[in-house]
Amino acid sequence: MTAFTIALTGSIGMGKSTTAALFAEHGIPVWDADAAVHRLYQADGPASAPLAELVPDAVGAYGVNRGILRDAIIANPDLMKSVEAIVHPLVAADRANFLQAATGPIVLFDIPLLFETGQAAAYDLVVVVTAPADIQRERVMDRPGMTAEVFENILSRQTPDADKRDEADEIIDTGEGMDAARARVAEILMQIREKLAAGTEDA
Repeated sequence: MTAFTIALTGSIGMGKSTTAALFAEHGIPVWDADAAVHRLYQADGPASAPLAELVPDAVGAYGVNRGILRDAIIANPDLMKSVEAIVHPLVAADRANFLQAATGPIVLFDIPLLFETGQAAAYDLVVVVTAPADIQRERVMDRPGMTAEVFENILSRQTPDADKRDEADEIIDTGEGMDAARARVAEILMQIREKLAAGTEDA
């Protein structure tokens, strides 16, 4: 049986990782794109060597320094396409391996750049995590080392929140609090399970 695939996405500071954890509380296997990149960027990870050739200063004994790599891209935006050409195929392979190994009728993929990389159509359900802009900014600016310039640069490379919500199958607003988010996760999973059960009965 092919698993039902959920793509979870949302702009920086919207509470996406927290929401992914709420799905995991229900026993849903979660693939985290950021965690996959972290694995790829380790010293022995497959992205380290090619990135060292592209941006030597960003790679050291412990692998890829994401902060230095980010600063290099800000200084030279043309680097982004070259970095993506290295990293995206490796991330796709990691995601495929996860899906092949995952058990259970429902799996979730936590993908920050779902719309930006044109992947939305590949999943059965797209869930967008959102929050009011002022809450988003407050959350992001509280992160260590974050500056207004870096925040604006990140936003400029992300699909606007309003556009993501327009394309979503389901929306979870974390600005309404954890209890509301947890209730929405439970509601979405209940709807999926009812759909799957109906499909099994019809087969």
